[in-house]
Amino acid sequence: MVDYILHTLPSRSYMKLALLPYRAAYLGLLLTVTTAVLRAQAGTVTGVTATAYDHHVEINWEQPADPSIDRVRIYGSTDGETFNLIGSTNNVETRLVHFVGDQGVTGRYFLRATGSGGTLGEPSDTVSATTYAMSDSALLDMVQEYTLRYFYDFGHPVSGMARERNAGNVVTTGGTGFGLMALIVGAERGFITYDQALERTNKIVDFLGEIPRFHGAFAHWYNGSTGEVIPFSAPDNGGDLVETAFLMQGLLTARQYFAGDGEAESGLRDNINELWAGVDWNWYRNGGDVLLWHWSPDFRFQINLPIRGFNETHIVYLLAAASPTEEYRIPASLYHTGWAGGSYETNNVYYGIPLLVGELKGGPLFFSHYSYMGFDPRGITDDYANYFVRNTNHTRINYQHALDNPYNREGYGPNVWGITASDDPDGYAAHSPNSSALDNGTIAPTAALGSMPYTPEESMNALKYFYRELGDRMWGPYGFYDAFNLDRDWYADSYLAIDQGPIINMIENHRSGLLWDVFMTSPEIDPALTAVGFVVDTTTTTAVAEMPAFMKERPTVFPNPATDRVTLSLHPVRATTVSVDLLDASGRPIRNLIPNTALTAGRTRLPLHLRSGATSGLYFLRIRSPDGTTAVPLLLNR
Repeated sequence: MVDYILHTLPSRSYMKLALLPYRAAYLGLLLTVTTAVLRAQAGTVTGVTATAYDHHVEINWEQPADPSIDRVRIYGSTDGETFNLIGSTNNVETRLVHFVGDQGVTGRYFLRATGSGGTLGEPSDTVSATTYAMSDSALLDMVQEYTLRYFYDFGHPVSGMARERNAGNVVTTGGTGFGLMALIVGAERGFITYDQALERTNKIVDFLGEIPRFHGAFAHWYNGSTGEVIPFSAPDNGGDLVETAFLMQGLLTARQYFAGDGEAESGLRDNINELWAGVDWNWYRNGGDVLLWHWSPDFRFQINLPIRGFNETHIVYLLAAASPTEEYRIPASLYHTGWAGGSYETNNVYYGIPLLVGELKGGPLFFSHYSYMGFDPRGITDDYANYFVRNTNHTRINYQHALDNPYNREGYGPNVWGITASDDPDGYAAHSPNSSALDNGTIAPTAALGSMPYTPEESMNALKYFYRELGDRMWGPYGFYDAFNLDRDWYADSYLAIDQGPIINMIENHRSGLLWDVFMTSPEIDPALTAVGFVVDTTTTTAVAEMPAFMKERPTVFPNPATDRVTLSLHPVRATTVSVDLLDASGRPIRNLIPNTALTAGRTRLPLHLRSGATSGLYFLRIRSPDGTTAVPLLLNR
């Protein structure tokens, strides 16, 4: 039958049909060649480096330019012989943390790219690094630098703002305020350049100027690309005064830090001043004697949540009293009827430690962090407390609770402590030592590390334990993950902006007082503190014995004893100029700290960097003015 068909076909048709097997073979060959091309070997990963730390090695490489590369595989060896696959990343990530778990461990590494067809590229160059014992200072550098990455490397690509979490497009207003201060720390520590910090800050401020505000206040969340408000809850789609205050604390710190005459700096300051002056704090009273947390154009004051202490919101009232716009500024009386108008002062004592203000065991530790990244509570007191002392006591109670461990939580002790709001095995909660329900065994590194100014030794011990003993589960590309619960053998893989911020910023305030010094130079702050009743706490500062004639109050210096940075508080009775010199115990000048500087009448704070060279011992700060000379004793403890 086939022969019949072939013989009856026209000759051209016969030839086409006769060639079909050859064409099929050709197409098969073409498909094979094409597939081979598509599955060609991926390129080689380049720019591979390894950097060792105390207990881990970080491997970095250049982002592959070859679009056919799908993933990058990282192979490592700690015995010098056997290489195992230790990680795999997408073609965008360019780093991997390898926790080797000890000092003196040499890690060797090479990388191979994976092509879109699943083929492996040639191995990269092999690199190596050996872990080593890091000093406390180096460990603090490491933690701060890694934590900065959350705000700088992982900042939203469009807005520059801090993302709420390490995923998604949601950016957070308060967390961005913390991030602005983190950029300053990064610039001062050399993790990023001054220009990089300035550029990112301008990017953020430009975005803030374009997104919706509600009587000057910002919403809690925004879409980082479009600037649209993302409701925090159904009726919470408008202004959030607390988040706004956290943002303003960061903006004012940035305004004071970027003090140069360049166009980028002056323009930044102008834009920040516009945002700052535009917040109508008085609007959020709704005619009452307390500030309210929320207002929405759709739901008005429906949430009706008053802002009363003691909690994380102290900075709200201080900034509301400091507003440069008179009609938006709250009366000083509101500080007392609003902030301190509830169950504020207390006689409660825990583990022999007085709480002073607040309830039960003081609540979550973030109460002692968020408002005090810029606002310096040292050496001053209002009608109720010295808040540096109060926060120190709060932290010590939290620490002693871990030692006491009344609910028998797994692992609690001198190195595992710090209870605050964080993720936990069941979601997210505001953990505290106040009850067994609130203390479910979850520990968050931000609690102990954000308390570094208050409990430096206990916080440093916790840092070392979290890193050295738990680092294989708790250390990642942006530093410490959010939390862990040893009762449940649970470790977070999440990062939150509001938990990362206190780590880098409060560590810096412990180390140098940088953010405190910079924020407190804001000219609006001291008059506001005076208005609401803050005065020098003479029980915690060292003052001169005699009142100089040109000063309304005795000059004070804090902290005292000190290491390398102090704040000198002066209150000239009239405009004058002063210079400040460091003298040794015999009165001989060592160096000039501040040349002739013009001061206006009124209270002012001068941040002083003592620098290296002077050893531990007694010194004096000599303050000279055309109207007289005085001195303040200073103890250095180095």
